[in-house]
Amino acid sequence: MPTLSHTIDIAAPADRVWAILTDAAAYPEWNPFITSLDGSLTRGSRLAVTIALPGAKPRRFTPTVTAVEPERRLAWLGRLLIPGIFDGAHSFDIEPLTTESTRFTQSERFSGLLVMMMPGVLRSTESGFAAMNTALAERAEA
Repeated sequence: MPTLSHTIDIAAPADRVWAILTDAAAYPEWNPFITSLDGSLTRGSRLAVTIALPGAKPRRFTPTVTAVEPERRLAWLGRLLIPGIFDGAHSFDIEPLTTESTRFTQSERFSGLLVMMMPGVLRSTESGFAAMNTALAERAEA
């Protein structure tokens, strides 16, 4: 099954990148891909997430948080209807490079019966990752 990934190096410390990533209330100010995120960023919590894929109407889904490692990793699992139809294991990984620089990787592993029938969604998602990562870097470096 396909995995999408986009990595960017950010000239800011990991704690700053984490603070911006986890300040969901501010997403509408800067995030062109995930335009809203509501819910508790704790393992097992259900979120309400709206994504804006380039060239498509915003989509809302309700993933479950699967990992929270402060200043290191945030992950969730989203599903369409029932498990095995169209599932996405999404993660944000933060790797400190120095005290003042960070590597940020956003990725998603897709699985399920409908994945191969939706190549346009996968391409748009990859573009969304790049747009969000660039905006995150700009905000962290400002």
